[in-house]
Amino acid sequence: METLTKYEETLMRIFWKLKRALVRDVLNELPEPKPPYTTLASNIKLLEKKGFLDHKSYGKILEYFPTISQSDYRKNTFNELVEDYFDGSVENVLSFMVKEKGLSEKDMEELQKLIDNMGNSSQP
Repeated sequence: METLTKYEETLMRIFWKLKRALVRDVLNELPEPKPPYTTLASNIKLLEKKGFLDHKSYGKILEYFPTISQSDYRKNTFNELVEDYFDGSVENVLSFMVKEKGLSEKDMEELQKLIDNMGNSSQP
C-alpha cells in the first residue's frame, strides 16, 4: 500500500467520513483557504490512481468512494512506522511512549490492563 501525503490523508479522512462524495462535497468539508476545484479534482484522481478511491459515473458527474478502509490504512501505516522507526519491535514502541511521551502511571496501568485482557482472550 502506498503512503499518502498529509493532504491526501486529509482527503481520505473526508471520504471515510462521508462514505461517498462528489468533488464539491469534499471541497465543502475542507477548511479555508479552500483549494481551487480543479486542483482538488486532480488530487482526488491521484488518490483513485493510487487505488484508494474508485468512482461511479452518473453521466458527467463522478461520485467517489473509498476502496480501502480507514482501519486497514491505519493498521498498515502503524506497522510501517514500527518497522521503519522502531526496528519492528513493540518493546521499542512502548519504551519510546514511556520515555518520550511521558506516559502517566495511570496510562501505564491502563496499558497493562489492556495487555492482560488481550492475553486472557487468546486462551481457549
